[in-house]
Amino acid sequence: MDAQAISRAVTRLSHEIIERNKGIEDVVIVGIRSRGEPLARRIAKKIEAIEGANVRTGALDITKYRDDLKSDHQSPLGQWEQKASMDQTQTASDISFEITGLNVVLVDDVIYTGRTVRAALDALMDFGRPKTIQLAVLVDRGHRELPIRADYVGKNVPTSSREIVKVRLTEKDEKDEVIIYEK
Repeated sequence: MDAQAISRAVTRLSHEIIERNKGIEDVVIVGIRSRGEPLARRIAKKIEAIEGANVRTGALDITKYRDDLKSDHQSPLGQWEQKASMDQTQTASDISFEITGLNVVLVDDVIYTGRTVRAALDALMDFGRPKTIQLAVLVDRGHRELPIRADYVGKNVPTSSREIVKVRLTEKDEKDEVIIYEK
């Protein structure tokens, strides 16, 4: 995906979120650090442009909830993903509003095994009991290990387990693109 394709996907995700929730009155958007966070802000900004109202956004640090960083076994994450996950330990969640009773849209860049989302669900519960939790991802690459699926998908990208999907966003990487390469 190039920058234009990412922008179109964000626009589509935003419209789908508005439609499914019949507006944005009880909707908050929470991005999983690190690249889910800028995507969440982009979606919120797009929704604000469409609806003419602000959407509360937050960021969720899932580091201490990850099962693939706690054990001694070989992580299914590649070296790049494992380093990125460990870099998150320098951050903290930033959710400055109550989520109990609200529709939380959880945002991440890529869904793969489902383990990141499982960790995010655990972390989110520390902030309250939402009415619903919906998942929006820029890329769904398949290969789920847990029974988790996204409610909103920017692009389905069939991959092999030997491939890595790398999302670059201007806010973090000075460039918008999604690339696939071999491990």
